[in-house]
Amino acid sequence: MPPRRRGSSGFRGVRARPNGRFYAEMRVGGFRLTLGTYNTPELAARAYDAAAWRFRRPRCDMNFPDVESLEEAEFLAPTPCLVDDEDRRRHRQVQRRIAIAEHDEELMRQWRAQFPNDVDNTDAFFADLRAHRRSNRRHRRAVAVFELDNPNTTWADNDPRWDDIWTETTSDDE
Repeated sequence: MPPRRRGSSGFRGVRARPNGRFYAEMRVGGFRLTLGTYNTPELAARAYDAAAWRFRRPRCDMNFPDVESLEEAEFLAPTPCLVDDEDRRRHRQVQRRIAIAEHDEELMRQWRAQFPNDVDNTDAFFADLRAHRRSNRRHRRAVAVFELDNPNTTWADNDPRWDDIWTETTSDDE
């Protein structure tokens, strides 16, 4: 059988990516083993050779036949990033979630354009809610400070309402 043709990168098992990086992969027992993406074709070829040594491939299948041992090949190669089925499943799951989030954002943009009054009502609702919470915080803090100054307080030492003394009220709260 004639030797396999080397790709555009000039190395066996290394392909150029459109973004200018290089991708190393190896076929083992009917499976494609992804070895990772690297900045230079030489690094990708070194990763391919280290994997070839691990799988006991003949030296004629290697990119750098001058390497004498698995240890030397692993020393010269970057750390491999092996991708398995679990990694692919996780990646698909993340991509699905991103697609759902992007779709939701697009629907919200359309909703805002179609119903500007609802947007104004929603903004007003949350502004009122924030104002109510600020007022409630100020009131709880004032009660706690009053109880601190009151010698006849009915609050126990471990009462959680004492924590309201430390509640921060900004100038927006006033």
